[in-house]
Amino acid sequence: MGRKDQTNLRLTIALLVCGLAVFILPDWAIFMGTLALAKGVVVIGLLVLWRTGLVSFGQALYFGLGGYTVGLLGLRVGMSDAVLLTLLSFLLSAAVAMTLGLIISRYREIFFAMLTMAFSMILYGVLVKTEALGSTDGFNVLLPTYLGYAPEGEAQRVALYLWSLLVAYLASLGVHRYLRSALGNLTSAIRDNEIRVEYLGVSVQRAIYFKYVIAGALTGAGGAITAMAVGHVDPEMTYWTTSGEFVFVTILSGTGHVVAPFVGSIIFELVRTYAFEYAPYAWQLVLGSVLLLLIMFLPNGLWSLVTRMRKKG
Repeated sequence: MGRKDQTNLRLTIALLVCGLAVFILPDWAIFMGTLALAKGVVVIGLLVLWRTGLVSFGQALYFGLGGYTVGLLGLRVGMSDAVLLTLLSFLLSAAVAMTLGLIISRYREIFFAMLTMAFSMILYGVLVKTEALGSTDGFNVLLPTYLGYAPEGEAQRVALYLWSLLVAYLASLGVHRYLRSALGNLTSAIRDNEIRVEYLGVSVQRAIYFKYVIAGALTGAGGAITAMAVGHVDPEMTYWTTSGEFVFVTILSGTGHVVAPFVGSIIFELVRTYAFEYAPYAWQLVLGSVLLLLIMFLPNGLWSLVTRMRKKG
């Protein structure tokens, strides 16, 4: 069996195992798992950019777009279908990324990072100053339904977890297929030497533009699921610290495999939850220490441990 087939099979097995886990997981773990899966979808988009040598500090822009799409459609037109809301958030974020990408794809390194953050902070400023959108307090979103099915209580949390699991599965399959395509295989080449890639007859700017759109669209879907899970949206979803959190998870997980972002997201949520519980006044110090240790001893992220074990085997 080829490597590609093995990855697809393993992703399918992981989908089934994580889906069956709802029968043994407590409510708090299901909620945390939903958030981790949603943010993992965001980070898998960052993985595409990261492999190209680009760091975005502005993914909160699309994360907030996804969240506010869910909130506003529920508030204005009463739309609550999770499937449709996630799809609309995905498409809206893709459309915005297609527009901003025309500018952002021209820049590299720190200029790319700062420009992405600038657009995110513009949206943050607009949301904070707009009373109709709840200003700094934001507003609550409707409980999600699923193609006409409206679960209640514990079933509501389980249904959203399973939906987020399916979205994460589809995102993983899609990104894996893309990275193994001709254009996806150029990610490392673009990072190492753009001029040589241009000599091959490939437009580097166009390739980066496409990668940026992928990352933006996936981030919008992750923001939509997060809004439905939390039941509230506010401008903090678009703040630069939210983007920094996604970068943190990307560093934590590494970019060696499409599963890595989800592993990193789960570990990040666990560390943050227990750090806040046992050190409420120093939880950020704990997270910073974890990141520092990781950079020192595992500069390629947690997935590098899996890579090392495979080489030894």
